[in-house]
Amino acid sequence: MPAEWFCREQEERMKSLLRITVIGWAVFASQVLVAQTTVIRVAPPPPPHVVVPRTPGPKYVWTAGYYRWYGGRYVWVPGAWVIPPRPGGVWVPAHWVQRGGGWVLVPGHWR
Repeated sequence: MPAEWFCREQEERMKSLLRITVIGWAVFASQVLVAQTTVIRVAPPPPPHVVVPRTPGPKYVWTAGYYRWYGGRYVWVPGAWVIPPRPGGVWVPAHWVQRGGGWVLVPGHWR
């Protein structure tokens, strides 16, 4: 019985790691697609209150969510736990700045 429990626990950990990896890549891909500079005339809404889930491990860094402009409106992209691409990497969150008579998204990136 304990061996079955251990296997199920390991399987759940692997599934969780896979989900986090997929979310991390989705965040990365969405930032690449939004990297073009588009001036939005409507100010972004304030970010929602987010409860950050427990870290899956000591190497993970929380990449906060942000609003992106999609289909003529702001859409919330949730944050995710990701492993930095290099040791000591610091995540700079995506944010909106006023520019050119509107708002421009500065994509999140590693420093």
